[in-house]
Amino acid sequence: MNAVRSPIDTPRLADHSADARMLLLAAMALVVGSAGAFGAWLLLAMIRVVTNLLWFGRLSAQPVQITDATVGILVVAIPVAGSLVIGVMARFGSDKIRGHGIPEAIEAILFGQSRVSARVAVLKPISSAISIGSGGPFGAEGPIIMTGGAFGSLFAQCFHLSAAERKTLLVAGAAAGMTAIFGTPLAAILLAVEVLLFEWKPRSFVPVAIAALVALAWRPTLVGSGPMFPFADAVPSIGTLPEALAVGVVVGFEAIALSWLLYRIEDGFHRLPVHWMWWPALAAVVVGIGGLIDSRVLGAGYASIQALLDGDMVMSLVISLLVVKAVVWLTALGSGTSGGVLAPILILGGSVGCMIGHVLPGGPGFWAMIGMAAIMSGAMRAPLTGALFAAELTGHLDALPWTLAGSVGAYAVSVLLMRRSILTERLARRGRHVLQEYTIDALEAMQAAQLMTPAPETLPGTMSLQAASDFFHNGARHRSYPVVDEEGRLLGLVSRDDVLRWEVDGQDVDATRLAEAISDASLPVAHPDTAGGAVADLIVESGIGRIPIIDPETRRVVGMLSRHDLLKVRSERQREESGRTRFRAAP
Repeated sequence: MNAVRSPIDTPRLADHSADARMLLLAAMALVVGSAGAFGAWLLLAMIRVVTNLLWFGRLSAQPVQITDATVGILVVAIPVAGSLVIGVMARFGSDKIRGHGIPEAIEAILFGQSRVSARVAVLKPISSAISIGSGGPFGAEGPIIMTGGAFGSLFAQCFHLSAAERKTLLVAGAAAGMTAIFGTPLAAILLAVEVLLFEWKPRSFVPVAIAALVALAWRPTLVGSGPMFPFADAVPSIGTLPEALAVGVVVGFEAIALSWLLYRIEDGFHRLPVHWMWWPALAAVVVGIGGLIDSRVLGAGYASIQALLDGDMVMSLVISLLVVKAVVWLTALGSGTSGGVLAPILILGGSVGCMIGHVLPGGPGFWAMIGMAAIMSGAMRAPLTGALFAAELTGHLDALPWTLAGSVGAYAVSVLLMRRSILTERLARRGRHVLQEYTIDALEAMQAAQLMTPAPETLPGTMSLQAASDFFHNGARHRSYPVVDEEGRLLGLVSRDDVLRWEVDGQDVDATRLAEAISDASLPVAHPDTAGGAVADLIVESGIGRIPIIDPETRRVVGMLSRHDLLKVRSERQREESGRTRFRAAP
């Protein structure tokens, strides 16, 4: 007789799936958060060292601006030299250092079990420091997100953790790095949720939040305190919210154009008859020429962001910055060199917002901030992150309604007109599809009692094997049936395969009863309150297509739940979401 197995692995029904492991991850996040903060400090220091060495000929870690350098025609040679080094590092070190960091982090999370190699953790910040320090038009945020995430992953790999737990620590390191550089803990946490985690669960949210807060505590000592880009423009009246939405729509079209151009340029590099190792150096020639036209486009460009917010640029300078920065950034990033996207798109979105702001109330600096929120939302598909990031970055939390309006406008345009974001398009080109929508799993929201076929057909344990064989050969509707005793309690399961085995083995089918012939293998069962997802797991684990549902007290069979029943749930949920009907509730 079958040994009926209770669904002991089924999680208890609750609003959340958190357990004590969350506290372990939270404790680990203290270490990862500190490492992310120190990693950000180290990356910034390396960028300053490279910048001083290449542009000013001195060994120093003091903050400098490339615009202050007087190197003449070497403004073309220096970016080329840096890009040649990066090409060699990518060719003979690891090609994972190519790109802007966030798509690589997403790929590691979704398709690599959140495992990042130590080689990438070392080479990514070094290559990014060389790229930005030699004039590459990038920011440090993408590389530090990848570097902080790499440390979180490496730290997690030292312990016996699941892929989901490694993901949590990887993202915790990324959020810590972003917080340390920009001082935006809330935006970093939201970026983790909207772009990296692909879930909203306490087991990931709590450790990520702790890591971001730890990095924020380290920031005054390592990087500095206060908003990174404060500015003095006052927030206009609430009546200007429609204008903020309109600016967001315009910047949303800009985000689409930038993404389209980036991947057309990348396609162009792929058609070149030279090895990809040389592509960054070829793109660096364009960067150098752009630097000759306007030196503000070289490097991270944080000074340009501040100037846009301060409203210090006349229209001609804003247009020059917008056009030249877009050309050099798109060309360099399309070549596959190492660098980030956030600082450049802030400049590009801020420039459009600043230009529009010259004819709107509130000052061009305020509307540059709205443009920055919108471009982050439209390009990266992170509307809440974009809205909060711009407000935290500038210290203007009172501007949140406006930054949110701009983010929503850009997000709406982006998702309607562009299939993928600037981040996920790169993954799609590698055959990786990413769905950036979070929905409730219909199987987890329903219990077995709601899905099962109630009062199923059963076979008595006293039935002979011959009678059972005749039953299956003469129109049995299912492949298997529960076998019960006189009280309706489950004894086991009998299937067509069992009948064939009896016939082949030559068992005495007249004298033997079902209760005696059923296999001794344990039989998975579920209770009426078992979640549908847990029943699906039982089906996969056991290979049994129909799971008996039994009353936990009497052990009587009250239903059967099949693969077909579970698949119908998904189909019906999709029909409910897409079907359109007119319905009026009863009074």
